[in-house]
Amino acid sequence: MNMFRLATAAGLILASASSFAAKPTSIVFESNGKTADGKDFSKYSVKCSNGKKVQLTAWDNRHKWCIGEESTENCEKKQINAAKAACKAS
Repeated sequence: MNMFRLATAAGLILASASSFAAKPTSIVFESNGKTADGKDFSKYSVKCSNGKKVQLTAWDNRHKWCIGEESTENCEKKQINAAKAACKAS
């Protein structure tokens, strides 16, 4: 019986910790740019619920969203998924 209570308590703690993860509150376009080799990109700023601000870079006509300024790593296909991942990591 005690193991059941311990497992239940641990599950509740993990569930509540994930519910407090930072979430995006706004996504704002900042500028367009071009790399040295001619690839177009767009910069966006994401404000998170924890007060932090993170950069996203959009590539391939906004079909690829990456966390970081002019980054091509940690990418998602959808803007909202990239914003959520960026805030969660911040």
